[in-house]
Amino acid sequence: MDYGLLRTSYFRVLLALLGICTGPACGVLLRVSDESILEKTVKGVLGNSVQLDCAEFTSLEYIIWNFVGANTSLPLAIATRYGHSSRVHGIARVLGDVQMVNNSLIIHNLQTAAEGQFVCQVPYEQEDVKPIYIKVKVLVPVWKPLLRINNSAAVEGAPVMLACLVKNGTGPIDYTWHRNTVQEGTVPVAEGNGSQVLFTAVNRTHIGWYTCTGKNEVNQETSDRVYLDVIYGPDDPVINIQPFAISESGFAANEQEEVTMTCLASSNPPCQYVWFYNNSQIYSGQMYVISKISRSQTGTYTCLAQNSHLNTRTQLTISLTVYYLPDGAPTCTALARNNYKDVALWCSWSGGLPPARLRWLKSSDAESDIEAYSNVTRIKRGAEIRNDSSYTCIISHPGLRGDAVCRTTVSVPTGEPNCSVVATAQNEYIMLSCELGGGLPRVLLDWDTNGLSDSKESTNIYVIKSNASYNGKLFTCTALHPLNANAKRCQVRLESPSLETEQNQLSIMEGGSIQLPCQLTASNPSSKVLWYDNKNSLITQDSAKYGVQQQGHWSNLTVRDAEWNVDGGDYQCSAVNAVGNAKVTVKLIIRPHPTPPNVTISKLMYTKQRTEVDVEWMTKGAGNLTGFIVQRQVSKRSAGKSFPNTMKVDNWDNVINDIEPEIRGHKLGGLDPSIVYAFRILAVNHRTTGFPSEVKTPADPPFNAYPAVIGACLGGMVITAVVMLVVFQYIVRNRDNNPRLHDLFFRPAPAEAREHISSPEDAETAADIEDPESNNAPAASSPEPAPVPSAASGSSAAADGSPQLTSAAAAISQLSAAVPPDDSPVNVTITVTAAP
Repeated sequence: MDYGLLRTSYFRVLLALLGICTGPACGVLLRVSDESILEKTVKGVLGNSVQLDCAEFTSLEYIIWNFVGANTSLPLAIATRYGHSSRVHGIARVLGDVQMVNNSLIIHNLQTAAEGQFVCQVPYEQEDVKPIYIKVKVLVPVWKPLLRINNSAAVEGAPVMLACLVKNGTGPIDYTWHRNTVQEGTVPVAEGNGSQVLFTAVNRTHIGWYTCTGKNEVNQETSDRVYLDVIYGPDDPVINIQPFAISESGFAANEQEEVTMTCLASSNPPCQYVWFYNNSQIYSGQMYVISKISRSQTGTYTCLAQNSHLNTRTQLTISLTVYYLPDGAPTCTALARNNYKDVALWCSWSGGLPPARLRWLKSSDAESDIEAYSNVTRIKRGAEIRNDSSYTCIISHPGLRGDAVCRTTVSVPTGEPNCSVVATAQNEYIMLSCELGGGLPRVLLDWDTNGLSDSKESTNIYVIKSNASYNGKLFTCTALHPLNANAKRCQVRLESPSLETEQNQLSIMEGGSIQLPCQLTASNPSSKVLWYDNKNSLITQDSAKYGVQQQGHWSNLTVRDAEWNVDGGDYQCSAVNAVGNAKVTVKLIIRPHPTPPNVTISKLMYTKQRTEVDVEWMTKGAGNLTGFIVQRQVSKRSAGKSFPNTMKVDNWDNVINDIEPEIRGHKLGGLDPSIVYAFRILAVNHRTTGFPSEVKTPADPPFNAYPAVIGACLGGMVITAVVMLVVFQYIVRNRDNNPRLHDLFFRPAPAEAREHISSPEDAETAADIEDPESNNAPAASSPEPAPVPSAASGSSAAADGSPQLTSAAAAISQLSAAVPPDDSPVNVTITVTAAP
């Protein structure tokens, strides 16, 4: 700028100071030499604040700020100070929020239009005062970059370019590139060159999230990430089998194991997997699981991997052999041979793929191992074997994680053979049993029946038909074992039952319980003891009256709650088996309790509502007591009435059964007031009842209503008197308000109906009505006498025989007229004389 060519007009400066001229025409610059220019540069950030100082002009009174834009040479006056007042012109708004503090210019919310030259000067030429030139550079922050990619899903080997676009920001701008992957994290992109990244032949290592960052001297911003995907594959698949085992032809697995075959082929997008078994499709998916593989699933398995995006595929085939163990478990045992003189050690486990290999280990140096597949046998003499000798067989199979061991022990059973006998449920057959458990080989048992029974091991049961001829017969059983030089024997004898009892006759008081004992002293086979009651009926376990308890050889019959003349008699204890029977009789005597004393009812009375009855009684005579019974029935007087079906005339119902013996009174409720009942009482001594008391019907309670009637009458009279008093008082005090009501009670008689005083009685009545004070006054001052009804009226009233009340009514009328208007109380005396 040629500062020497510009000169200001004092008049224009004065207008700018006064604020009259604020346009471009008011902007002025003083002519100065280029040597006197003081210029400095200030940088500000867009939207922030910047302060332009003009401290050299602090002592001057007149200051003006001019602005020359970057693209123009025309100065603009934007702020002035004149004395203590300052002014910011409206044109300065395009620069931001401008404030003038002292001589300094502060711009808030800086705008790009503020980039240019700011001049602080005085409005006149002065040699020692030089204008201050401040160059303001507005720095624009970098905006968030926009990342563009030409192909976000490229096939491996194709070119790919990424571009980073920054729409705004003060240059120069530096660009940096980063890639983020799960395996590597965030790493710089070596192929980055400024605002672009170029992959001439993209591969699978370039897959990831890409970001670019733009940076200038103000700030830096990072773009949103963009994902670059590379399409490739599938590579040749790899099959992994768990659990892992190798066979001669490929892979192997044990039957019933869970076999997992996983196929993996590198591909993007992930490839699809299809499994084939013997060229037949069986499954779609990467992992094929056979939860429990079976021998029928041996064969070839093929995994086909295919990329549907590229329409490419690869495959791999394997052979799988399923090993399976023989059925069941290996068997090791010792068997008798050569008529129970030798022992054969036998180990067997047949079947399986491959067959199991079995091997008996030698028991001494003189022997050698014997080996075979599926089963192996070793023979030893019984006399050479010690009791409890143990022998081991080793089993090997690919399906086993390790060799299996099978052991057997040759031993002689302890104890002697046990002979017993038992009969069928209906004693139709007899079973002879011979047992001798344990030992190996098993013991051979034989009954001496002259070839009628077979020999058996450990247990031998010989069955014969029941017959009384077997009673007392002896049977023998023989036991043989290879380690025993001599045979062992046991015997059993058949016997019919035999019964005994401690007492043949027992007695008990009525209501008690008693046990009848019976003992089974002999029986083979065993028999069940049965009881029969006094009516020769079989007693069962679910009987409520009887209880049968079996304890060893004893059978006890319990008779509960014995009743006189019912439970007494002969009871039989009986036993039967397959070769005979027995019976024993026990006699039971029941004794009753003594008769209780008689009972008399002393009181039987209804309550007021006739729903309850109070009853009292007393006993007569001596005797034992355990309680009382109160009975009730409908009286014959209620025979024609309707009542529940459960209540009938002449039927006695027990009302209370459990009254204590010391109680002599009770209250009975639940009665129907419309029914007449009859009652009686019986004394009880356990199960024995005495004679019933006399039959009585309840009496009604005495009537006592006089006090209530008298009280009601007195109360009515008092209430009536109070009401009449209140009514008369109201009428007297409110005669002006209710004149008709007042005249109804106190209206004076007409003149023709008034009676003249012609008799001493009338004079006395009239005198009594007058005020007592007027009697003491002189005659001249006394008021006129009240009019007296005519003689005709009086004689008419007398002729009717009614009291002569006319003069009294007239007097009452005069008194009511004399009541003061203010309703003040007065004393009134009324005397009424009635003549016949």
